[in-house]
Amino acid sequence: MKTILVFASLIATLTALSAAPLTWSTDLSATLAKAKESKKLVLANFTGSDWCSWCIKLKKEIFDQKEFATYAEKNLLLVEIDFPRKKAQTVEVKKANRVLSEKYAIEGFPTVVILNSEGKELGKLGYMESGPKGFIAEVEKLRK
Repeated sequence: MKTILVFASLIATLTALSAAPLTWSTDLSATLAKAKESKKLVLANFTGSDWCSWCIKLKKEIFDQKEFATYAEKNLLLVEIDFPRKKAQTVEVKKANRVLSEKYAIEGFPTVVILNSEGKELGKLGYMESGPKGFIAEVEKLRK
């Protein structure tokens, strides 16, 4: 009986620690329209999701963490602008992503563009070793 209780407690703890999946849009225009209503910041993640090692680390070490998910739910609308090498994308999506990459002068991956609720660029971030806490602090600096 003790073993079952310990096991149940362990599962409950692991469940509480795991981050809820974030909702990422792929449509920046629609997200900006939502941002005007919600007054949230927009985080646009320019990524090579299936080949860029720094992009994969950013997702795993920051975006997939519970602390970031909790912050994002309250403060951000998320957009992924992906440039994969193995995943299929339509010609329209590839073109739209290329146009956005040029508009925001993306020079490498990952580049995270933070926009205010009116669509004004507040700044750019990239991978950081400081984890979610440090990343959130940098987003908050841009907000001010």
